Amino acid sequence: MTMSLRSLRHVAVAAGAVSLLALASHAQAQRFSAAELAAMDQKLIASVKRGYDLWYGARADMANNGLACANCHPDAAATNPHTFPKFMPMFNKVVPYRDMVNWCIETPQGGKALAANSEDMTALEAYSFYLHNGVKVETGLQARQTAGPTPANARGFAWKGTGIGFDK
Repeated sequence: MTMSLRSLRHVAVAAGAVSLLALASHAQAQRFSAAELAAMDQKLIASVKRGYDLWYGARADMANNGLACANCHPDAAATNPHTFPKFMPMFNKVVPYRDMVNWCIETPQGGKALAANSEDMTALEAYSFYLHNGVKVETGLQARQTAGPTPANARGFAWKGTGIGFDK
């Protein structure tokens, strides 16, 4: 069975319209200049640096016992943020990385959870994801990835008791 000339024209017109839409979409696609890319990278690195500061104890309400994220996870070791969301037996459900971060802040650190969409939570994520970019997930990674913190380099270490909560 052959197509009529009229049907063939309809197909050709439709194909042409789809091609024009594809070209228009491609032409409207956002292209960034080198300066724009550099500005975006600076904003990411600023968030990563803020995350580093928070990770090492820059925000006092994240702990009431002198602990910081770095006391258990120096350089974000063994956090494996790129494996989330995942099932966590302690919650008996699948959780995103942010929930795990807040659990650590509230439970071992005895601090106040961060708002899930806050700049500080984003900075903590930026720091830990940035350090794990391209890192293979493997057993024992923490021991090989970095040395444990010491009072000389872990800013979250309580030099003196604060008189708050567990740190009296």
